[in-house]
Order: sequence, then structure tokens, then C-alpha cells
Amino acid sequence: MTRIAKLCALLMASGVATASQAQAENIDVLMSDLFPGGEATYIGYDSVERMDIPVTAAVDRKYLIVDFRFPAPPEDAQLQASVHKVCMTLLKDRELIRTLSDDGYDMVSVAFDRNSQYDCL
Repeated sequence: MTRIAKLCALLMASGVATASQAQAENIDVLMSDLFPGGEATYIGYDSVERMDIPVTAAVDRKYLIVDFRFPAPPEDAQLQASVHKVCMTLLKDRELIRTLSDDGYDMVSVAFDRNSQYDCL
């Protein structure tokens, strides 16, 4: 079982909306107001699926990137704290994590620029 699948087995989205709609709403709601005062701006998320990797492979095939931008390049300590803040917010939302797992995601990452991603799980 993948890392996210183990963690995600704890969680699930419910309601009238489909899993994908609930997932999008949950992520957008969670991330939109996460950083007050313009520390970082949530710009959205992207789903990446590596079709060149077999489904049965032991490597991450499908992952989610949650994307933010800082108004100016942050110091290392601020960047590390921001990654931690985003990841912990996502991980604490059990319904969202279960939905991601059920949708086949192996990993969630956070990005604050176009060049780097930081894995949450």
C-alpha cells in the first residue's frame, strides 16, 4: 500500500457532490485563506499522472501539486514553515485525504514557484 493510501485510508468525502467536485472544493477552501496578509497566494492545484509508469509499479504514478506564489522570494526558514503549514493543513483534512486516496493519488506536493516542489506525503 502506498504512503498516501495508508494515510488516506482514514478519510473520505461525503455529500451530494462527486468525489472530484468535493476534492476541488475542499482544496480550494482549505488553501485560499491559509496565508493571511499576502504571505503567499494560493493559485490552484494540478493533477499529474505519469502514464509511462505502469499502474503496478512501486513508484508514485499520480500526484497532486498544490500551488502558491510568494510576492517576493522567501527566506529558507519562511519557505520551510510555509511548506509545513500547507502539508499539515492538507493532512488534517481526513475527508480530503481519503478522497485523494480513493481517486488513486500516490502523493501530494506543494509548490511556491515553477521550479521546486516539496512532497507532503
